[in-house]
Amino acid sequence: MLAELGCRWTLLGHSERRKEIGESDELINLKVRAVLSRGFTPVLCVGEAADGRRQGLTFTTVEGQLRAGLAGLVGDQIAKTALAYEPVWAIGTGVNASPAQAAEVQGYLRGLLSELASKEIAQTVRILYGGSVKAENADALLAEPEVDGALVGGASLNAPGFIGIVRKAARVGIAAKE
Repeated sequence: MLAELGCRWTLLGHSERRKEIGESDELINLKVRAVLSRGFTPVLCVGEAADGRRQGLTFTTVEGQLRAGLAGLVGDQIAKTALAYEPVWAIGTGVNASPAQAAEVQGYLRGLLSELASKEIAQTVRILYGGSVKAENADALLAEPEVDGALVGGASLNAPGFIGIVRKAARVGIAAKE
C-alpha cells in the first residue's frame, strides 16, 4: 500500500512507538528486515531518555538499539539503511541537543557502522538528527559534519518554520547530499 503511494522511506524504532506501544528491539529488527526486503529505506531511530543521559548511558543505549536493530544484516543491507539520532529528552520539549552533543553521538554511531559493515559503508549511511529541530537551531545542527540531515517533527506542521529549516539545510549543503 505504501509503495503504491510512492513512499520509499519509513521510520522504525521511533521513541514514541518504543515507549507507548512497547516495540522491542527484536520487533524493530524484524521490521527493518521486512522493509529492506520490499525495497524501502528503513530509518532506524535510536536515542536515550533524560535519565539515561543523566546517568551517562547515552552511548550504551544507542549502541544497544543500533546493534539490535541491524542484527543479522550484512554490509550491503546496512548500506541501504539510514539512522536518526533522536534524544528522547529533546523530542517535543523545545530543547534540542547542542550541535556538539549531536555530532558526538552521531560520530559514535558512524564508528559502530564501520565495525558492523565497513568504513566505506559507514561514510555513506545517512545519520539524521531529530529532537526539537526548528528554524532557529537548524543551521547550527546541520553545519556539523556528522549530521547528514534533520528528522523534523512538530516543526514540520508550521509551514513558514519548516520552509526556514529547508532553506537553512540547503545553505549548509545538506540538500546537495541528496
